[in-house]
Amino acid sequence: MLRGIDQRLSAEIVHVLMLMGHGDDLVICDVNHPAASIARDTTHGRLIDMAGCDIPTAAAAILTLMPLDTFVPAPVWRMQVVGDAAAQMPVFAAMQAVIDRAEGRPVMMAPLERFAFYAAARRAFAIIRTSDSGPYGCFILRKGVIDLPPL
Repeated sequence: MLRGIDQRLSAEIVHVLMLMGHGDDLVICDVNHPAASIARDTTHGRLIDMAGCDIPTAAAAILTLMPLDTFVPAPVWRMQVVGDAAAQMPVFAAMQAVIDRAEGRPVMMAPLERFAFYAAARRAFAIIRTSDSGPYGCFILRKGVIDLPPL
């Protein structure tokens, strides 16, 4: 264990977050997402499990270390409901609250059609699967820049 790092963040998760650069995408998904098969195509190449966490809890822990991109209008994407693009699931509002709180500002979250979401997930840096039972608990977060002091 280390000080200041949420205990739900495994060494693998911290390592992946450290490897990611500005503009890299991280998928956080529920147990229904085809994460194992899609993860093979990501940069990391294998699935990361974050057992015992729901989507908002996992995202809140991850966002303590990872800023969202401020150079794009919507640094977060969610899977839209199949057959009803305007539908709002409870997890959408829960995630919106988490990302807004983590960033200290309103953050735009854009919907992606199911198969467009799968394609974007394959291009992501990594996929973290939570124990959330869903449905539609599938999000892509684009990493931003951390303004660090000079060495």
